[in-house]
Amino acid sequence: MEDFKTLKVLDRFKGFFEKMGVNYPILRKILQAKLTMDQRRVPTIFNQSAKKKKGKEVKDGNGFLKSLWVYALIGLFTIPFVVLGNNYMFQMSIVFGILMFMVMTSMISDFSSVLLDVRDRNILQTKPIDRKTISVAKFIHISIYLFFLTASIATIPMIVGLFKQGILFFIIAVIELIVINLLIVVITALLYIFILRFFDGEKLKDIINYVQIGLSLALMIGYQVLVRSFEFMNFDIVLHPKWWHVFIIPMWYAAPFEWLLNGQTTSFFISLSILALVVPLLTFIIYLRLVPAFERNLQKLSAQSKNKVKKRSSWREWLLSLICRTKEERAFYRFTSLMMKQERDFKLKVYPSLGFSFVIPFIFIFSTFRDGSFKELSAGKSFLTIYFSMIIIPTIVMMLRYSGKYKGAWIYKTLPVKNYSTLYKGTLKAFLVKLYTPVYLLLSIVFIIIFGVRIIPDLVLVLINSFLYTMICFLSLKKAIPFSEAFETVGQSEGWKIFLLFIPIAIFAGLHLFSLTMPLGIYIMIVISFIVNFIVWRIGTSNIRV
Repeated sequence: MEDFKTLKVLDRFKGFFEKMGVNYPILRKILQAKLTMDQRRVPTIFNQSAKKKKGKEVKDGNGFLKSLWVYALIGLFTIPFVVLGNNYMFQMSIVFGILMFMVMTSMISDFSSVLLDVRDRNILQTKPIDRKTISVAKFIHISIYLFFLTASIATIPMIVGLFKQGILFFIIAVIELIVINLLIVVITALLYIFILRFFDGEKLKDIINYVQIGLSLALMIGYQVLVRSFEFMNFDIVLHPKWWHVFIIPMWYAAPFEWLLNGQTTSFFISLSILALVVPLLTFIIYLRLVPAFERNLQKLSAQSKNKVKKRSSWREWLLSLICRTKEERAFYRFTSLMMKQERDFKLKVYPSLGFSFVIPFIFIFSTFRDGSFKELSAGKSFLTIYFSMIIIPTIVMMLRYSGKYKGAWIYKTLPVKNYSTLYKGTLKAFLVKLYTPVYLLLSIVFIIIFGVRIIPDLVLVLINSFLYTMICFLSLKKAIPFSEAFETVGQSEGWKIFLLFIPIAIFAGLHLFSLTMPLGIYIMIVISFIVNFIVWRIGTSNIRV
């Protein structure tokens, strides 16, 4: 196995680990094996394409380390906030908010499998290795990657801050970066400990998946709340301290800069500064005490629970017969519904997008009418921001061809199906009925509460346009049998197509806005859109072969 440079650096702390009661030679061997295995893992933010391209074999390497340039590029966008001035509460809240968002989402998508790895228990704990060595190895394993991740995002901005803001600024920032990473690891671990305490088997895996999705969505909403905590008055950034600011974690780590560099000695800044240090240390102590129970409960992930077979209700079967005309189409509809419901990798990559589609319209509404009255908002045409909920459709349509169990796609070749039109129609209809429409209906209810029942015809038109847009996306993107390709093969080749597919959304919204200028224009547009929908779906899914 390769002798990694990070292990050579770790060798300098051999005495420290031995004083902790850790068997360092065994610790080193475990980390060496883990780092070797990691070279096969593909990071979520930078999925590699297949290793064989045009007959040439690509050399193995750690995909995560190769993707760090993406994080470094994101870090460059924080430089203006570092050099903007000396309003550190605003500047560093934004910087740490972006950093925590990136690190936390990477922790969820790429390192949850490390925290929840049961192989340590099954393989290592059957050997004469003490649990402390195994636990420390797991913690160091995660810390190594969080170090590289944080360094790639923050190194250039912090160096710029060193020259612009001074050495004290740099020292405070470095200390806080360490504490932030500690807090992120521990909070994630404690969250999983809590879940593991009460659930087991397949149910546990589903809950963890939903927690990951919910946390991704919460981070996006939290970032918007953070920005709106500040007011811009005559080009000056003003903060009016509120009690709920205590729950905005990036502000904890901005407060020490105001306290130590700007001399803000009010209780508000001092309290937040104390929280920045005390909470991570306190949670780490709690984590250390709960590690033994955590390791024991990890075994629940290996348990398999029986899935109850649900009886098909008559009204659902009747509704399905209206949606899908043929038996083959209904069979593919049910298959796709089950895959979208049970495929955890698919849910982790797709479900957060559904949450974003619900949140994004409100972000644009509140950005536009931040200082306006609710009466002005409800009387206006801001309900057209609901078109932003459609921006996730091309991505999900593309993702429908990927699966973590793609090797089972051989079953398609055994089916007596030559024309795949029924397969694609069943798949697309399952996506629209099971994923998109429920989110859209919930969003519509909220919009009706805000704008009134007058917008119901508009919501009907948007829904019909979303069905038409789904088929446009399907026809524009690469054709592949649903759930037949590995997630690791998701490449950047169709990124430009997805970007261009945002143009039809703007066209739909423009035509919708134009229809509102004419009497009965909205009803005419509904009829036209429905007819076009019928024709495009009929032609678009006819005689498809792969």
